[in-house]
Amino acid sequence: MECTVSWTGGAGTRSPMGFVAETGSGHVLVMDGAPDAAKPENGGQNLAPRPMETVLAGTGGCTAYDVVLILKRGRHDVRGCTVKLTTERAEVDPKVFTRIHMHFTVTGKGIPSAAVERAVALSHDKYCSASIMLGKTAEITTGFDVVET
Repeated sequence: MECTVSWTGGAGTRSPMGFVAETGSGHVLVMDGAPDAAKPENGGQNLAPRPMETVLAGTGGCTAYDVVLILKRGRHDVRGCTVKLTTERAEVDPKVFTRIHMHFTVTGKGIPSAAVERAVALSHDKYCSASIMLGKTAEITTGFDVVET
C-alpha cells in the first residue's frame, strides 16, 4: 500500500496549508488545516477535512466494513450500518487520540443484538487494523443499537 501527499499551499493558493493525497489505488483525498487567526500563513482555510479527521474517518470506515461483512457472512439481513466516532486528544504535542468511542447503529430485519455485539467485538479485537493501531495510544470503547427495518 502506498500514498503520496503533496502540499498545495504555495504562494497564490486559496489555502496556505492545503494538501492532496493520491492513494495507491488511484483515488484522491483533499485535506486542509484549521484557520490560524494569529498567523494566517500557518493555517488553512477550512476547505477540507483536517488530517486527523481523515484518520478518524478511515478508522470508522475500516470497522464499519468489518461489522457489515461479519453480519453478511452470518447471513443476517443487514440493511444499514453507521458508526459515530467521538474522541479526546492529548493536550500537548503530539496530540494523539487518547479516547475514542465508537457507537454503531445497525439496521436490518431480524438481526439479533448478540450478532451485532459479536461483529463489533471481532472488528475491535481482531480485524480492524486501524482501530487496533490507534488502540496503542487511545482507550477505545464501543456501543451499538440495532434498529428493525
